Amino acid sequence: MWKSIALAAALAVAGGAHAQTKKELVQKVLQLQQPSLEGMARSLAERPALLMLQQAGQLVQARVAPEKREALAKDLQAEAKKYAEEAVPAARERVVKLAPSTVGALLEEKFSEDELKQVIAWMESPVNRKFQQLMPEMEQSLAQKLGADLAPTLDPKIQRMEQAMRKRFEAAGVPVPAASAPAAKK
Repeated sequence: MWKSIALAAALAVAGGAHAQTKKELVQKVLQLQQPSLEGMARSLAERPALLMLQQAGQLVQARVAPEKREALAKDLQAEAKKYAEEAVPAARERVVKLAPSTVGALLEEKFSEDELKQVIAWMESPVNRKFQQLMPEMEQSLAQKLGADLAPTLDPKIQRMEQAMRKRFEAAGVPVPAASAPAAKK
């Protein structure tokens, strides 16, 4: 009987140590992923301001006197910056709080302790760091090539869409700004 109690106690201690170790590994992964998670939060927080600036820019071009456009655009950008200065830190704070109960819970559920160790080893490896540093250059290179490659396909479609929208604006009696350059070439 003492042997079974001792064995049960040893298993309970070992199980607790295993779970604690796994939780620590998950915490390490979250710590290593924090810049990426904060980047996602920043993007999510900034998206409404970017969309509003885009829509406002169109309105400014279409409905504001040319001599007032630049000043208004600066004012609108200042408002968007003010919003971002408040929203981004709040989003970062929330992502750090939510990550353990969301991402951390999934990591703990879906990965074994050994797999978590491998993930951490990869994330901390010089090869991964080099790969992550090269990522913006790779994305830019691909985006440039993709834009040039898609231009012949997209330009006619963009022009047709722009003409159709121009006709709808004209039919509604709304002044239409000068035609813009096709988006694929930007």
